[in-house]
Amino acid sequence: MTTLRITEILDEKPVRMTVDLPADLHRDLVAYAALVSQNGQPVDPVRLVPHMIRGFIASDRGFRKLRHGAQRRNPKTQPPAAPENG
Repeated sequence: MTTLRITEILDEKPVRMTVDLPADLHRDLVAYAALVSQNGQPVDPVRLVPHMIRGFIASDRGFRKLRHGAQRRNPKTQPPAAPENG
């Protein structure tokens, strides 16, 4: 069986954002939440979004390279560190 990248949703204090999704992306998000829910507890698709964005940013080598390059050039103005996953 294929393993999902998101298997558990931890409770964290959220920052509210409003985002409009294309209908096809929303359908995929709902389908993904249904698959994650098969592990026991129902999962609201909205709670998957931060984990997906975090995973995308973590896997973006260009972003990581540019961010670390900017921090090396001017460490006083570095952006806040991303929270640890888990």
